[in-house]
Amino acid sequence: MRISKQYLRGTSIQCYLCLLLNSHFLTEAGIHVFIFSCVSAGLPKTEANWDFVRHDLKQIENLIQSIHMDATLYTESNVRPDCKITAMKCFLLELRVISQESKNNSIKELVDNLIILANNSLSSDWNITESGCKECEELEEKNIKDFLESFLHIVQLFFNLS
Repeated sequence: MRISKQYLRGTSIQCYLCLLLNSHFLTEAGIHVFIFSCVSAGLPKTEANWDFVRHDLKQIENLIQSIHMDATLYTESNVRPDCKITAMKCFLLELRVISQESKNNSIKELVDNLIILANNSLSSDWNITESGCKECEELEEKNIKDFLESFLHIVQLFFNLS
């Protein structure tokens, strides 16, 4: 199964545009367009990222059901809106457990892709400290199916904000 790096799709087109503009328009206006194109290639596209995260989560869920993976993971099942970043950090840490315990390369690739997508979407919020939120180890341990359902719920919270 070939996993595409969905977070890179839009960037390649913009890079080709940059190269094209750079080679044909060496005027001052062409240089400005070139710079703006390059800058726009690096801007986060969070709406698409959360949609891809949700898609990858569903694929992971299907793969885990097919191989009958059994694990218990710290799970935030009742996320407060003011603790969503803390909860997302915990979910991403627990995803690494899935990747380490799985012997399935497709699951590992999907988890790696999902972590990159989520981290890119959270990059501006990553250093925010939310007070009064539970630490990962304080959360209840639940089976992998409940974990993935709760993870989908929190992704939806972020998706609705973008």
